[in-house]
This record gives sequence, C-alpha cells and structure tokens, in this order.
Amino acid sequence: MLYNSIVKPVLIGVAGGSGSGKTTVSQTILGRVGGDRIAYIQHDAYYRDRSGLPFEERVRINYDHPDSLETDLMAEHLKALRAGEVVALPVYDFARHVRRAETRRIEPRPIILVEGILIFADRALREMFDIKIFVDTDADLRFIRRLQRDIAERGRTRESVVEQYLDTVRPMHLEFVEPSKRYADVIIPEGGFNTIAIDMVVARINAMLGME
Repeated sequence: MLYNSIVKPVLIGVAGGSGSGKTTVSQTILGRVGGDRIAYIQHDAYYRDRSGLPFEERVRINYDHPDSLETDLMAEHLKALRAGEVVALPVYDFARHVRRAETRRIEPRPIILVEGILIFADRALREMFDIKIFVDTDADLRFIRRLQRDIAERGRTRESVVEQYLDTVRPMHLEFVEPSKRYADVIIPEGGFNTIAIDMVVARINAMLGME
C-alpha cells in the first residue's frame, strides 16, 4: 500500500509505565498491520542531549520527568510526517546518556505509531493522537522487566537500576504516567499477552486503512 499524502495519516499513541509491554504491543501491531504502512517512533529517542555535562552529572539526571525529553521536537516531527515529509529521528545512547551523531530516516506512512511512557502527560502532544492506547501492567512485573532490559540492553548494573527505580521511576510514574491513563481510549491489561485486545486494535487500524 503506497502512502497517499492527500489522506491525513492516523496518529496512534501507545503509553504505559516502564516495562509495561508497550514495545511488545507496538511490535505486534507493526507485524500484524505491516511495517510498510506504519511510521514507528519511540519517545525515548528524544531524550535531550547531555553531552556537554560530565558523565557523573548525566547519570544523576531525572530521566523519568517530562522535562528530560525534547517533546516539542517530536511534535514537530509528527506534524511533518502528517504533512507527507520525511524526518530525521534522533538516535539516543542509553549507556552514555547522550544523542549519537547519526539519525534515522523516517518516511511518512498512513499510520504513525508513537510509543512512550509520557506521551499522554503532555496536553499538546496528547491532543494530536487519533487513538490513545494505555498498556496497564502490575508494578512488580514492570520492575522485573525494566531490571532485565536495562542490564541486558543498556549496560546498567543491578544496583543502579534499583536506585533509579526508587529515586525517580516510581515517583514519576505515580505523578505523571498513572494519571495519564484516564486519557486513554483503550486500556490493554497484561500488555502483549492480551491477544483479544490487540486483535480489536488491529481490526480497528485495518478498518481505518480500508482493509476490512
């Protein structure tokens, strides 16, 4: 299916706490609907570049607060994609807490799928979405998944993950992420394991693409 710039793309947001299964849900949607029909963007790519600070200071930043992300830039990119323009997605280095020099080319598609912990916490960004999905998973499962991911994929130690969870992840979740659930159009308990909910979401997306 070729992208038609005359038809306004559908913007879908997938939010939820860290480790809730947002990526699993998003990847399932990509696989079921087709990557050629979806422009996929993660809010995590827009963490502010802190390369001007010593590493010791970078690790102490609260990365779970909305101010740690360049949300305005992501909003500009989403508007550009909706207008049929190509954007250069930042690439973030989670081990060093800096943006890399390279970017990733994202082309416009009929569906723009955005994933992120805090995407419903910002009113201006929230109001851009046509469909808002919140992945709701118990806190203990979310913590275990985050612990495993950060050690395996982001070069963190167990101690640093636990410390960050207690200092910023949990407090910011309670202050910003959990309250944003009330803005969701669809709440998916159990994340990617909820096949019935995902079937419904995929069916709705296919209907919007005229693929019923």
